[in-house]
Amino acid sequence: MTSAEAERRPLEPVFRQSTAALVADRVRDAIERGDLPPGSQLGEAELARQLGVSRGPLREGLQRLTQEGLLLSIRNRGLFVIEMTPDRVRDMYVARQAVERAAAEQIHLDDAPRAGAALMEITDTMRVTAAADDPSGVGAADIEFHDLLVRLAGSPRLSRMHRTLLTETRMGIHALDPTYEGDDVRVAEHRAIAQSFLDEDPAETDRLLQLHMADAVERLTAR
Repeated sequence: MTSAEAERRPLEPVFRQSTAALVADRVRDAIERGDLPPGSQLGEAELARQLGVSRGPLREGLQRLTQEGLLLSIRNRGLFVIEMTPDRVRDMYVARQAVERAAAEQIHLDDAPRAGAALMEITDTMRVTAAADDPSGVGAADIEFHDLLVRLAGSPRLSRMHRTLLTETRMGIHALDPTYEGDDVRVAEHRAIAQSFLDEDPAETDRLLQLHMADAVERLTAR
């Protein structure tokens, strides 16, 4: 290495998102909210107009969502939002279980009680919304709980994978309309998981996560 090469400073990181990334985020959010329902076809011209972007970055952004599995490209027909069939729900939870169990393992190697306390705060919100008979509030807290669980692992890769999985989770809930035996069941399941972190019991956390995912699959695929 020459002295000139040794003196070169490393490139500064670029934090600004590309237009294509912003397009992907906006469309993903619309899918999560149900504004773009499962099975709906996406029109490029209308999306470009709504988002205020040209066709190039729009197509790149939509391609990202196709790669994530949220959109389906059908030759000679166009792009469609995927439909959350029971088989897709089961497969999605296989992936979610892998990500969240890996995240939990990392948390237990770091500071499990701190994570448990943060997660327990969210279950308090779940309990309040359940008592107020606010199922949408309980659902939002449910998603927030699992999102935080993975973020607390400190793994950007796990968080990126989990983002798409949570979008599909919301889609599954909207499309298949699960029923719980009262939202108290959801609250109790999440409090038990949070408590296992407070107790620094990785085996119990892993067991509870598996049971929680299995229960969710059963409810979401019930016909």
